[in-house]
Amino acid sequence: ACICEKNKRVTNCRQDNGRCRCDAIGSGVTVDCTTLTSKCLLMKAEVMGSKSGRREKPKDAFEDTDGLYDPECENSGAFKAKQCNGTTCWCVNTAGVRRTDKHDADLKCNQLVRTTWIIIEIKHAERNAPLNAESLKKFFTDTITNRYLLDGRYISSVLYENPYITIDLKQNSSDKSLGGVDIADVAYYFEKDVKGQSIFHNNAGLNVSIDNEDVKLEKTVVYYVDEIAPEFSMKSLTPGLIAVIVVVVIAIVAAIVVLVLTRRRKGKYVKAEV
Repeated sequence: ACICEKNKRVTNCRQDNGRCRCDAIGSGVTVDCTTLTSKCLLMKAEVMGSKSGRREKPKDAFEDTDGLYDPECENSGAFKAKQCNGTTCWCVNTAGVRRTDKHDADLKCNQLVRTTWIIIEIKHAERNAPLNAESLKKFFTDTITNRYLLDGRYISSVLYENPYITIDLKQNSSDKSLGGVDIADVAYYFEKDVKGQSIFHNNAGLNVSIDNEDVKLEKTVVYYVDEIAPEFSMKSLTPGLIAVIVVVVIAIVAAIVVLVLTRRRKGKYVKAEV
């Protein structure tokens, strides 16, 4: 037996050629404990455990508004392009985030679209003085490469705009080496760490310490940019946004009506004067 340091959501751990290998809960897929487990397998394991009840963005960047669901995973740990919940289905990207409207079971998802850019936006608690930008960049770069095992060349930038920290991870399918860590898995581990729900066996979350000062993180939002733009229709807009659009349209129509009536009145006045 051995301990899977990188993933506590496993069972049946054993030594195999000097490596600790375990079965992921919920799927039974064997995972290598020397590296991060794929997000798809982690989500599946979390669902199994919870069923008891427990800077300006790119125009095509979108959030995960659906949260946790029970995904279908390939044996490799990758998400299947088509995901369903009963008779409702949708297409996902390599991060498992829905990129189409929801349809019936006849929906076709021809390919698993690659998420090539992940933007992690973090807000730290209010403080008297801003953090040192260089120290902050070094902390997050070191954390991502050492804690989450991502090659540093995939960290595109770490930008500090007090109180916001924006981390850009970029990785094309051709960049990802065999057995290498995927940026979607890194973002998932990072989110769980910040929320105090660490996936690591020792349950130790992420302690952000910059220039020997602890920094409290208040909020983290992750945005996804795929190599092919998502396919959302008006139906997927939030009721609030639809309401705003309707109000704007009504206002425009009302303005046109007023303009027409005003012009008619002016016309009548001129005729009477003549």
